[in-house]
Amino acid sequence: MDGIANPEAVMANLAADFMKKANGRLTSETLSALSADELTLLAYVDFRREMLEGGMVQLIHNGYGPFIFENPFALVLKRWGLRDVAKLVYEGRKMYYESREVIERDCSDEDFMALYEQFPKLDKLDDAFIELESEATRAVVEHFINLGYITGEYNDGKS
Repeated sequence: MDGIANPEAVMANLAADFMKKANGRLTSETLSALSADELTLLAYVDFRREMLEGGMVQLIHNGYGPFIFENPFALVLKRWGLRDVAKLVYEGRKMYYESREVIERDCSDEDFMALYEQFPKLDKLDDAFIELESEATRAVVEHFINLGYITGEYNDGKS
């Protein structure tokens, strides 16, 4: 794993390839073109971006809650060995169901910023992810290297 010079760039390239397989959009018609691993990488890319830019409040406010919390994202992360990130997502799921109606509402920038004060438990999850992110991103890329995606040897029968 130490040999991965830029895991973020590798992950971005994989995500771009997977989106091409889905004709650039994730819809009920294009989802079948992707494997569970490919969909989970796309979910991780969205999850990671939202968590690093604005945290769990932003992730939920921007409409990613259903993609992250209402799908087996955390379960697949756990299977990949990312137990701490999966645990964080499971904790976030509980808070998502408790707070989504408030956080998903359209609001002014000022009201949006106030959501961070209103939901401090979500902020703790943000901090936890920041601690895990670098190692988790490397592990995600390593998973795809082990599957042969990087060398081009992987064939899931959907290509």
